[in-house]
Amino acid sequence: MSFRGTYTAIITPFRNGRIDVPAFQNLIEKQIAGGITGFVPVGTTGESPTLDMAEHVELIRLAVEFAAGRCQVVAGTGANATAEAVELTQAAENLGATGTLQVCPYYNKPSQEGLYHHFKTIAENTSLPVMLYNVPGRSGIEIGVETTARLARNCSNITAIKEAGGSVDRVSQLVQAVPAGFAILSGDDPLTLPFMVCGATGLVSVASNIIPETMVRLVSLCLENDFTAAAALHREIYPLLKALMSLDVNPVPIKSAAALMGLCSNEFRLPLVPMTDTAQTSLASTLRAFSLLK
Repeated sequence: MSFRGTYTAIITPFRNGRIDVPAFQNLIEKQIAGGITGFVPVGTTGESPTLDMAEHVELIRLAVEFAAGRCQVVAGTGANATAEAVELTQAAENLGATGTLQVCPYYNKPSQEGLYHHFKTIAENTSLPVMLYNVPGRSGIEIGVETTARLARNCSNITAIKEAGGSVDRVSQLVQAVPAGFAILSGDDPLTLPFMVCGATGLVSVASNIIPETMVRLVSLCLENDFTAAAALHREIYPLLKALMSLDVNPVPIKSAAALMGLCSNEFRLPLVPMTDTAQTSLASTLRAFSLLK
């Protein structure tokens, strides 16, 4: 399996403190109808830090069941303890996930050598394709370019990286360093176009929770090297992409948008809380401007 195309970092809907299973299924159906390549359950956008282990595994099970082989299911099974990441990844594999997203360990901030052995150990304990996840804004460190290339060379099932470091130059460095066939995917919706101009081959999207068809179109245009049309679409949707990433910390704006659109309840688990009234009003105005809300 190759990582190429549009993947949705799917939200986790709650109702009365529990996972809202019907809403989760409807969200997945919306993604599949929108033409996405796959989706990522229990990532940061899926509020994985506030899920217990049983809920984490259950969401993966539900994701696989509801996808029913119609798209890829790339389970978020990373952790800042290698043994926990291995346990979650093996559970995902046993449940039928088609890939795994492995976040850079957060808070304990290992060295590059520690990162190498962390990801290598996970890869050695699963047959799933592994997508690394570089997100220094949340983890406090980055997966170095040379560390990424070393993992790509030495671990046959580490085949991609989700790049959320915000640097076009870093994408260019990765393209030069990694083996042919190793995929680089944008982890930031507003940076999809410049990342793909530099050689990225896909996107793990937040915005596609509510506009899957549009994000699929943007990525497809880039993959077809139609960057003129892609740039026009980027300019058109940029205000929405910006709002979803700036009005509050992710995933608060995207879940709030989904709630306004009737896709789920506006329920979070502490320490996340709903948006301020001012931010909510701004978000609703943006959604109306894009005909996503009456």
